Amino acid sequence: MRIIGRKIEQQRLRRLCDSQRPEFAVVYGRRRVGKTFLIREYFSNSFAFHVSGIAGGVARVQLQSFNESLADIGCPDRAHDWFEAFRLLRGQLERDDVRRDAASGKRVVFIDEMPWLDTPRTDYRAALELFWNKWGSSQPDLLLIACGSASSWIVRHLFKNRGGLHNRVTARIKLEPFTLAECAEYYRVNGIPLSQDLAIESYMVFGGIPFYLDLLDRRLGLVQNIDNLCFSHQGELREEFDELYHSLFKQAERHVSVVRILGSRLCGLSRREVSEGTGIGLGGTLSATLGELEASGFIRRYHAYGKDERDATYQLIDPFSLFYLRFMENQTDERFWSNNYQSGRVHAWEGYAFELVALLHLDQIRATLGVAGVAYDASTWRSAKSNPGAQVDLVLDRNDGIINLCEMKFAREPYQITKAYDEVLRHKAAAFRDETKTRKALHLTLVSPYGVKRNAYWQDVQAVIAADDLFA
Repeated sequence: MRIIGRKIEQQRLRRLCDSQRPEFAVVYGRRRVGKTFLIREYFSNSFAFHVSGIAGGVARVQLQSFNESLADIGCPDRAHDWFEAFRLLRGQLERDDVRRDAASGKRVVFIDEMPWLDTPRTDYRAALELFWNKWGSSQPDLLLIACGSASSWIVRHLFKNRGGLHNRVTARIKLEPFTLAECAEYYRVNGIPLSQDLAIESYMVFGGIPFYLDLLDRRLGLVQNIDNLCFSHQGELREEFDELYHSLFKQAERHVSVVRILGSRLCGLSRREVSEGTGIGLGGTLSATLGELEASGFIRRYHAYGKDERDATYQLIDPFSLFYLRFMENQTDERFWSNNYQSGRVHAWEGYAFELVALLHLDQIRATLGVAGVAYDASTWRSAKSNPGAQVDLVLDRNDGIINLCEMKFAREPYQITKAYDEVLRHKAAAFRDETKTRKALHLTLVSPYGVKRNAYWQDVQAVIAADDLFA
């Protein structure tokens, strides 16, 4: 099966294989993003050892899974604890007939969903530490790949470990959702006939999550697919929201409460506002919850122009979570999307959802502007005193003396800048310069799928980003 996209990740895996030292790599990312698929396909399942943790499994079940994987590579013995399990694994890896990667000769050990193996009151982490520190770290032809969706566990116990695994990880590969370009490639390879505008609408619902795209029926239109997957009582994604968070976080109720409150305020909330909205105190519990959601890619932390990290705002950026909270929750109409596709409620959501798509393609926007290699700071801005009020969706403060004031507008035809909207844009730019006192050049930038309609006002915008640019 062909790997879609993931060019940089494949290059990093190749460098790990070509390395002349022992490697302890961690591949992580949110659930359903394709971590296991990437590793299995890249190595063509040619692992010296492969085991996967079991969601919700108790210690006995996890050890049973490990023992069965040992048996698959010819181990006649069974482990009764984790120290014995890793001792048996070492014995199998030292055999002359151990399976090796055909291209590099590496012994590749793939431990999938490692966080699930580490159940409470067991010695899993201690046994892993002993395995790596006493033996693995001295094996130049060993590549250990730890994989998991529970990013909080990986950050806490592997990246920030202060015990025996401190600084032992040699490579970190975070797998992000597909970009629009990778989604388009997926649709082509799998014979799904979606135009660019429909591909953008698909992204507004499913994001770039490969598992969700795998569920699309190529015989149906996008509207029918959304109904079947999200609103039908038997739809594969009907219960996905709850399953998603409860599979990743042990105290998922806290995480869901944060996601819900952020979903109610699309522009985001301060830490204090999140605390007030959820009832979670301003202490370490809230910090941990926000950090875990951010590490898993569900929310982002950003700041307003001219403010620092202490004034951070948190925003929900997972398209599917937003779609669920807006439309799916408690919905009984199995053809809701077909019946409401042209409604004002959906059109209002489209505006914000497209803004989110654009924010998730900041690299493509910068490349179109010709400043991919220029240092920058991304923020938002809201006027503190202008009348009428003014705000900017995205401020790109570049180190080359230019600030892009970006407006995102969803439309199914070239966006028309009217006289009234031209005055709005001019007012925003004037208010921004007056209040920030910046001396940099201000470039009004419009992001819209079909670009801009050429009329008497379109040239007042210095840059236009269209769908072709976002798909680059």
